[in-house]
Amino acid sequence: MSSPWESNDVRALIDGRWVEGPEWRDNVNPADTREVVGRSTHCGRAEAQAAVDAAQRAFPTWRDTPAPRRGAILFEAARIMKSRLELIATAMTREEGKTLGESRGEVQKAINIIEYMGGEGRRANGQVIPSEMARTLAYYVRQPLGVVSVVTPWNFPVAIPAWKLAPALVAGNTVVFKPASLTPLTGRMVAQCFHEAGLPDGVLNFVTGGGGTVGDEFVTNAAIRAVSFTGSNEVGVELARQASALHKKCQCEMGGKNPMVVLSDADLELAVDATVQGAFGSTGQRCTATSRAVVDRSLYAEFVERCAAAARTIKVGNGLHAGVQMGPSVDAGQHKCVLDAIETGKADGARLVAGGGRPVGEAFDHGFFTEPTIFADAHMGMRLAQEEVFGPVLAVIPVDGFDQAIEAANAVRYGLSASVYTRDLVLAQRFVDAIDVGIVHVNNPTVGGEAQLPFGGMKETGVGEREMGPTAVEFFSEIKTVYVDYTASARRTNIY
Repeated sequence: MSSPWESNDVRALIDGRWVEGPEWRDNVNPADTREVVGRSTHCGRAEAQAAVDAAQRAFPTWRDTPAPRRGAILFEAARIMKSRLELIATAMTREEGKTLGESRGEVQKAINIIEYMGGEGRRANGQVIPSEMARTLAYYVRQPLGVVSVVTPWNFPVAIPAWKLAPALVAGNTVVFKPASLTPLTGRMVAQCFHEAGLPDGVLNFVTGGGGTVGDEFVTNAAIRAVSFTGSNEVGVELARQASALHKKCQCEMGGKNPMVVLSDADLELAVDATVQGAFGSTGQRCTATSRAVVDRSLYAEFVERCAAAARTIKVGNGLHAGVQMGPSVDAGQHKCVLDAIETGKADGARLVAGGGRPVGEAFDHGFFTEPTIFADAHMGMRLAQEEVFGPVLAVIPVDGFDQAIEAANAVRYGLSASVYTRDLVLAQRFVDAIDVGIVHVNNPTVGGEAQLPFGGMKETGVGEREMGPTAVEFFSEIKTVYVDYTASARRTNIY
């Protein structure tokens, strides 16, 4: 099968060939479960092993390919993705549920990331450092690891693969790539862009299947040198433990419980808009979603009223339909988690001010929809203020002054993203200094990140080096230090 763009059936890509696994599974639209988007082959351990073997065979030639040439292939992949933007975005909306506008934005971000990393082919560098010895050139360079595995989630099924695959490939590694089982079609389309850009056979292998078989093989196989994973804390912690025991590099980007901090001098209109955008965009299914608003008591009542009013105006529905602003949860299991979190919020005594259940009507009967939901009068002892929901649920917490705001913002086990709204430059900088997160926004929503900047978090959010930006290649490479003695003397005694 030379070019599967015209088909919604998903096959695996192993050693340059599109192949079938032992079984097929339906891919269902979460906005209308009566619609089968397509079918996906479900591979097992044998196909995963074949993919690793192919990557291992391809590594020597790809490692020796000049880095500018590797970068040129990435630029071509970005061009192909741009030419297929609408097709990929539509597929993403149908199988993941986000609105078409959000899907288009995600594909464009993936293009930006691939283009940026393509430039790394000409920026790949080390450093020359003065030696203590005469007539000795001392320097270090970065070299590829070998075969690396990439395991990605369903919530950003194009952008996250792009920001892992692009640095891995430009650094000279060969890759085995497992997408989330809920988004195989968009995963395949990402793999197609790279494959059709001219990657040699075996350099990128794409395998759909379960975490207990394909995912496990991509961690435990002796040929795998590094694992890059984005997903839940439960899976990520176990994966990191396995990888460490096997002496493999590991990079995990996991949960978030991101605060929007609104200080007493904030522009309230901007803060409310940013909070609503951060809480309900992408149905709250983002690791950077705003799930807590920590608000100074002087603005608290008006902030809650405005947010609740805005939430009630959000149009929920099928992301392909005009005017829809929020789609469904990705599947029945995730939908149940969201509804359970809402019931927990009620039971713990938080005050429900918007949403709180499923929308009613024929348009919602066959999808995993939830009303945009806001709880006021929450406190940091509540589960709703501590645990990631990964859905359209916001907890609003009142505080008195800057110090209480920082204390509340930091009082969770995660540390991915945070935002502060204030007109006071001194307080803004104090917030940047004191907040325990990897990404800080001042007078901007908690969501979002640019291709040329590092992405990742602190505490239980992350393991390993940062993704994206100038640091992305660091995880996918290792340093070799070189001493070149050019005295041409027959014997030389090193001082060490």
